[in-house]
Amino acid sequence: MKWNLRLAAAHRGIWKASEMQRLLAEHGLVISAGKMSGLWSSTPASIKLADLDVICAVLDCEIGDVMMPEPANITQAAPAEQPAAGAAGAQSVRPVVPRSTRGRSLPPR
Repeated sequence: MKWNLRLAAAHRGIWKASEMQRLLAEHGLVISAGKMSGLWSSTPASIKLADLDVICAVLDCEIGDVMMPEPANITQAAPAEQPAAGAAGAQSVRPVVPRSTRGRSLPPR
């Protein structure tokens, strides 16, 4: 995901992190200066959905204005080998039965 908080804020005439921090506080989201600096200058590792709701309300924007997907950054997994249709039915499936090890009790059935 590409984090566009500064761009979304600039489109609404907000040019400073401190101004954004004040507006967020007016809407009930009190953020420390350090966390605001991190949100303003770089992509956060995580963000609460409730906080994202307040950010979008303050900026009067959609989530897509603040966060944009970057599908080019997603690596594709190699396709797993699929067994032939006839081979799957030919193999017998044994049920998994838990075994007691070192006197531990078994889970309830």
